[in-house]
Amino acid sequence: MKIFLSLALVSALLATTAVPVEARKKSGAHPKRAAEPQRNPGEIEAATRLQVFLDRVNFSPGAIDGQYGEFTLKALALYRQSRGEQPPSLPAKPDTAPDISGLDLASVGPAFIPYTVSEADLQNIGPLPSAVPAQAKLKFLPYRDGAEAIAEKFHCDIRFLEQLNPGKTKTIKVGDQLNVPNVEPFEVAAVKDIKVGSEIPSPVANDIPDEVDARNEKDKSGEPAPAATSVKIDMKTNMLGVFEADKLVAAYPVTVGSAQTASPIGEWKVRGVAKLPKFRYDKQMLKHGERSGNFHMLPPGPNNPVGVIWIALNKKGIGLHGTETPETIGRAASHGCVRLANWDIVRLAQRLKAGTPVSIH
Repeated sequence: MKIFLSLALVSALLATTAVPVEARKKSGAHPKRAAEPQRNPGEIEAATRLQVFLDRVNFSPGAIDGQYGEFTLKALALYRQSRGEQPPSLPAKPDTAPDISGLDLASVGPAFIPYTVSEADLQNIGPLPSAVPAQAKLKFLPYRDGAEAIAEKFHCDIRFLEQLNPGKTKTIKVGDQLNVPNVEPFEVAAVKDIKVGSEIPSPVANDIPDEVDARNEKDKSGEPAPAATSVKIDMKTNMLGVFEADKLVAAYPVTVGSAQTASPIGEWKVRGVAKLPKFRYDKQMLKHGERSGNFHMLPPGPNNPVGVIWIALNKKGIGLHGTETPETIGRAASHGCVRLANWDIVRLAQRLKAGTPVSIH
C-alpha cells in the first residue's frame, strides 16, 4: 500500500505553495508575511473552514492561515487516502480551492468564533530575553505577548490572527473579544495533566539515555507486545503519519533535520514521553552534532526550543518534539530531531507509549 503521497503528487504540491515564511527572530519580533494576492472574505472563510475541519479530524494543516497552502493540500490528500478515496487532481495555481466534494464541512459550524480573553490566557506571558544565557537564568520560558499566546491556543498563524483582528492584537488584555478559528483550544497549562502511555518524569529532553525499559515493551510472556500503533515519517513530504493496525488515522506536518544535522533514517522505538521538558542548549551539538562542555540548561515553557513535549526515541539526543516557532514547521530545518507544532505534538503524545515503532525515511 502507498503510505504517503507519491513523488509526483508531492512535486505538484510544492509547486503550488506560497513563499516560505521567515523564521521568527530571536529578538521577539514576529515574522512579516510575504505579499499575498487580495482575497475576499468568502474565500478566506472557505479556506479556514477546510483547515478547521482537517485539524479537528487529526489531519493537521499546520498553523491555520486561511489559505490553501502546501500542508492543507497534503493533509486533505492524506485524509481522503485514509478513507480509501483517490485524491483528486490538484488546483492549477497557488491558493486555489481544491475539490472538497464529499467532505462534511458543515460539521465545523462557523469557521470563526468570538473569544473573550481570560485571565488564564495571560498567565504564561512575560519578558523573554533573546540571548540564550539570559534565558537559562529564567524558571520558565513564557509567551512574549498575548497575541502569541492566543494564536497558539487556536492553532493559528499569528499574522492571520492580526488580520482577523486589525488593531486589536498589539496589547491584548483580559476581557478583549477576538475572532479566532473554531478549533479545540490548546491549553499550555493543561499539558502537565495529559495522559501519556509512558511518562519520563522531570527530564532534560535531549539528555535521556538510549536504553529502552524492556518492561514497557514486553508482555507477560516475555515476548514483544504487538504494536497496534506505529508512526511513519516521510522526509520527502515533511508529513508524519499515525497508523493503527496499518490504517492511517492521523497526520501532522513536521520539520526534519538538515544535511548538516540529519534526522536519523531508520527504524526506532519510542522510549517515553516527557512533558514540559528542560533542554540542554549546546551550540556545538546543534550545529555539528558534537557534544561539548559549553552549554546552557533552558527551562520549560512554550518558548523552549523543544516546545512542551519531548517524545524520546531509543537514540540519545533524538526525539519528536514541539517548537517555539510553529509557523516554520516544514519550512526550516531542525537540528536532527523531528519537530511539530505544540498543539500537534500533544495530540500525538497521547497516542504513543514506550515501544511504539517509529520509522523515519
